[in-house]
Amino acid sequence: MTNNIAPETLPSLPPSQRLHLILLGVESVTASIKFYESLGWKKSPTGNDGFAKFDLGGYALCLLSRESFAKDALSPTSKGTGFSGVGLVYLAKAADEVPRILARAVESGGVLVKPATRTAWGVAGYFKDPDGHLFEVNFEDAWVFDGEHKLIVDKVNAL
Repeated sequence: MTNNIAPETLPSLPPSQRLHLILLGVESVTASIKFYESLGWKKSPTGNDGFAKFDLGGYALCLLSRESFAKDALSPTSKGTGFSGVGLVYLAKAADEVPRILARAVESGGVLVKPATRTAWGVAGYFKDPDGHLFEVNFEDAWVFDGEHKLIVDKVNAL
């Protein structure tokens, strides 16, 4: 007996244009919590030992074991190989923040992938968290933010 809901029994429904959670499969939820707290992020008290949440201002970064994540997604394995083609990006408020944030990530146990480098648009660098998830730290004058440093997606500064 299956608990699946047959898609043909319900009309299709487009999702709203938003994301609510970013799930990261990690080897140790406890060790990953320590890493992100060392970056200065605050863990939500509403998680549990197997599922930690960090409020990112209306959406959340969620940590769960790779095994649990793979099982839930019906993946035959929890091990990944090669470049995933996925990265998370933090947009810094100023160019001089990029190397400082990268340094904090390394001090916290992350791995520097690319040091802060001048680009055609600004300054950017990459680190990986202890589980190999790729983060870019980026500053570009073109990005527009509100008073709470939330990105205004449909605006750019004239350069």
